[in-house]
Amino acid sequence: MDPRSPAPVLLVVAAFSRHAAALEWGRTRLETAYGPVALACPPFEFHHTAYYEREMGSGLRKCLLAFRDLVPPDCLPAAKRHAIALEGELAGAGTYPEPRPLNLDPGVLSLGKFLLATTKDQAHRVYLRDGIFAEVTLRFEAGRFEPWPWTYADYREPAVRDLLRRARDFYRDRLREAPAL
Repeated sequence: MDPRSPAPVLLVVAAFSRHAAALEWGRTRLETAYGPVALACPPFEFHHTAYYEREMGSGLRKCLLAFRDLVPPDCLPAAKRHAIALEGELAGAGTYPEPRPLNLDPGVLSLGKFLLATTKDQAHRVYLRDGIFAEVTLRFEAGRFEPWPWTYADYREPAVRDLLRRARDFYRDRLREAPAL
């Protein structure tokens, strides 16, 4: 049997910063590249780890942005490299005192799972290309997104999983109306 081409996926980017203007800058730049945001959650307190404080400061706020236009399922490495470039562009502008004023983490959502891109290898991650790995962060089961043992704490939050469930509903509707990529 010949392999089938997979369906397009929904791009979701998690953005966090301590600066509302940096979050807005990131959203604007992402919309320029990927089209309009269809769903977003209001920024919430990112208190789940102190890992980023040295580079980004304290009082971080995070939001998730789900884009209207579907993308090819193999776009994750390019989206992560683009996110890294945007982070570097903003940091290089010197507008903010932190060395990393904005973090952008792209992922893709399909009917059965939500994947995040990362540059860090672990036993549960798969290498894609260009220094980028993918992690199945959540699985869709019994009508909701469920975490794995390795799922980051913020993706375990009910509000985040609810936004992703709504994004899945939106994605399902888009699949019905969108031509194959």
